[in-house]
Amino acid sequence: MHVGTVAGTIYRVVLPKNKWSRHVSRSLCAIVILLHAAGQVSAAGPGLTDAEVGFATRVLPVLKAKCFACHGGDPAKIKGGLDLTTRAALLRGGDSGKPGVVAGNAADSPLYKAVLRTDADFAAMPPKEDDRLSDADLKAVREWIDGGAPWPSAARVAEIVRAAKPAGVTVKTSGGLSPDWTNRTYKPEDLWAYQPLVRPAVPASPGRQSGGETRNPIDAFIDARLAALGLTPAPPADRRTLIRRVTFDLIGLPPTPGEIDAFVNDPDEKAYEKVVDRLLASSHYGEQTARHWLDAARYADSAGFANDYERGNAWRYRDYVVRSFNADKPYDRFVREQIAGDEILEERMKDEGGRMNMESDGAAGVHPSAFILHPSELLVAVGFLRMGPWELTGMEVPRVARQRFLDDVTDTVGQVFLGHALQCARCHDHKFDPVPTRDYYRIQAAFATTQIAERPAAFLKGENTAGFEEQKYLDARRERLEAELTRIQAAESAARAKWEAANPDKKGQKPPRHEFLSPADLGMERIARKGLERLKWESDRYEPFALSVYSGRTPAVKAILVPFRIPKNPNAGELEVSHVLAGGDPFSPKEKVTPGVLSAAGDAAIPATAGGRRKALAEWIADPKNPLTARVMANRVWQWTTGTPLAGNPNNFGATGKKPTHPELLDWLAAEFVERGWSVKHLRRLILTSDAYRRSSRHPDPAALAAKDPTGTSYAVFTPRRLAAEEVRDAMLAASGELNRAVGGVPVRPEIHPDVALQPRQVMGTFAPAWEPSPRPEQRHRRTLYALKLRGVRDPLLEAFNAPTPDLSCEAREVSIVAPQALALFNGEATRARALALSARLLKETKTPEESLLLAFRLTLGRPPTDAERVACGKHWDAMIERHRGLTFEKPQRPTEITREAVEENTGERFRFAERLESAADFVPDLHPADATPEVRGLMEVCLVLFNTNEFMHVD
Repeated sequence: MHVGTVAGTIYRVVLPKNKWSRHVSRSLCAIVILLHAAGQVSAAGPGLTDAEVGFATRVLPVLKAKCFACHGGDPAKIKGGLDLTTRAALLRGGDSGKPGVVAGNAADSPLYKAVLRTDADFAAMPPKEDDRLSDADLKAVREWIDGGAPWPSAARVAEIVRAAKPAGVTVKTSGGLSPDWTNRTYKPEDLWAYQPLVRPAVPASPGRQSGGETRNPIDAFIDARLAALGLTPAPPADRRTLIRRVTFDLIGLPPTPGEIDAFVNDPDEKAYEKVVDRLLASSHYGEQTARHWLDAARYADSAGFANDYERGNAWRYRDYVVRSFNADKPYDRFVREQIAGDEILEERMKDEGGRMNMESDGAAGVHPSAFILHPSELLVAVGFLRMGPWELTGMEVPRVARQRFLDDVTDTVGQVFLGHALQCARCHDHKFDPVPTRDYYRIQAAFATTQIAERPAAFLKGENTAGFEEQKYLDARRERLEAELTRIQAAESAARAKWEAANPDKKGQKPPRHEFLSPADLGMERIARKGLERLKWESDRYEPFALSVYSGRTPAVKAILVPFRIPKNPNAGELEVSHVLAGGDPFSPKEKVTPGVLSAAGDAAIPATAGGRRKALAEWIADPKNPLTARVMANRVWQWTTGTPLAGNPNNFGATGKKPTHPELLDWLAAEFVERGWSVKHLRRLILTSDAYRRSSRHPDPAALAAKDPTGTSYAVFTPRRLAAEEVRDAMLAASGELNRAVGGVPVRPEIHPDVALQPRQVMGTFAPAWEPSPRPEQRHRRTLYALKLRGVRDPLLEAFNAPTPDLSCEAREVSIVAPQALALFNGEATRARALALSARLLKETKTPEESLLLAFRLTLGRPPTDAERVACGKHWDAMIERHRGLTFEKPQRPTEITREAVEENTGERFRFAERLESAADFVPDLHPADATPEVRGLMEVCLVLFNTNEFMHVD
């Protein structure tokens, strides 16, 4: 360390000690406060005008970043004839013949009008809305033009920039596309995530917990912040509130009345800790934690885009995540497996002479280390890389589709594991963070030999293969479509033979097909052919294959219309050479790059061979010295447990992301995470047993809390949260007694609104099959995690309650309050069905109305009713009985086929066809109002009220 002064200001330089800190730049590791005017632009020198300084420091960088690409960067591609690279060219103007600027008058200058984007006579520039100039940039352009639009020489500009350079920190990277970017500075506070991870000292904390134990270190950090704010924390939550809170947070389900009673009446001082340990050991813990992870991983059971093909075996990745969290798989291993499981397997097979260890499968009771030994587990794990929307049709350029896959995995790996949206550096060096475009394509080069494939992967002993009998419905559809194709082909052959007999002189010629087939048969031929194509994807659900990848050359494939298997010769094809792509365009390669990592956060040797690239990248990401990985996951674990992250944007630890509210606490958690073997359960147990987590949501002095903590980030109180969409449905099923708690397995199809389920869903060249609910109630009433998740079909109830779309990584769900939510809860068929089932359960399990109402409250709200609530609900029940005695209900007839109408593309004529619903004949309906007495239906209305209360919908 060296200490000195500049202009009377003390600075300190801490020299780097390892390769990680070295690459966070000598200037970053030496967070230097230069000059007492830090952060402000200093005078550039005598004889300079403000306009010249403004041009050199603000205007020219904007022109380079947002204008030169189309107006002068490439003289052969100047748009509109307007060159903005020199003052003379700017004053000469473009094709309009008018000068680009009127020196001294910004208001009349075409350039300023264009970037201002408010003048209808001038096209908005830059064209993309996302690239519009900021208010500060607009002000700089205006002041520059009003100041005479000076354009100093390059040497003078460099001199001005050096003199006017704001105090800040430089970061050593692989280098930007321009020296200006490479040498730019950053605010030290924006680089918090790149600093080497060092466990901070726990603040001194007066007092001890009951029993004489040392206080939870988390509380020491939280209390230090509260003391600084002058706030006292809220008292502890009562036991009923606490068990409901922790049970929902850990397993996503409400506690049973028996579990509540056991905890409330347990005299043991460790009663709460016992509850936490029981829930962490529950198989449902992995389901709830997996729901959070799958949001970030953009999980779906279909591919999206024009075809939205089902990914029949995607469910195995979902169950892999559940198993991993249940077994508390070390997170560093979890990272490696999802990025490079197949390459890990290849390496181990070489070590074992090509043998695959098929014995250990990570089933219940097996040590977590067994997970990494089973080939299927590793092949399933890299399904993470396949989760993004993607397809390759015959109407798309293969290279464009290939680039879309590479862009998706590059950005998703950056967001999920490193907390960086790398896509921002795809077309240009990052505007705010030390992420050069070169790094984007270096990381992408690590995936350049990654090829998609559905790979053979034997089912594990621990995998749930129940429900495979539903394959019979796909077989029935296949037989029907094949018979339809056979009929149409026979009709065409007969008509063609008849035509050839009548026209012997034209034998061998091929008239258009519509001369031999009716519009209906032409249309049905396409529908049957495309239907059989789609069935191949759906049938993979029941086959021992994994949605996976392999390393090798890129095969010459023009379309993927059926599940793709590894080619017999994976070494055939193109060994892709990675380049920086101008504007992200795969047809505009520039500088060649080799595989690498995020240079601001460290360095690693990534091989350029076809195999091993992702493994090396994964090793770098999972290295304990990586400053980002542990912080990112510790932040997610805090978010999953408390409802809000410490750093407000879990996928963005850069300058534009929200800074940590408790940075020392986040670093302590991250360091603890690594030192305790990357155990997620250990971290969650720490958070759950803190005083901060166990506090009441009600503060004794709300006015003081609002004044001193207006953003609600002090953790003086517990922040209530609304149930997630899946939790809403699952809690209703749990209350009604219908919930099937089986873990894992093929996707199921709950009932959704018929308008959505049966809508004609057009995909490329045909119709996608209608949504057929699973025939048996025990299938339909699985946890929502296991519901089939198609990108092209959204469950209206889940959509209303902010279930995210799976197209991009979701760092945190929105929590909106909109009218469709009330309509779905009060009038939705699914909600009313659960209320009816709950009513039937109550009357079956109790003997008196008072007992029924008591159990209704305990099952839905986790507590008994107050006297006022009991009286009000009793009166409502009586009133509803009278009302329902005058009502009649008709049971709907479930259709077994749907008539569709379409336009035949060759003739333009309309035709109709019947889509058969193969499973409809076996459908077993839930209890319907027509089958219930007025007493049951009356109590249903009370249950519906309880489902609609804030208390049911929120965790307090």
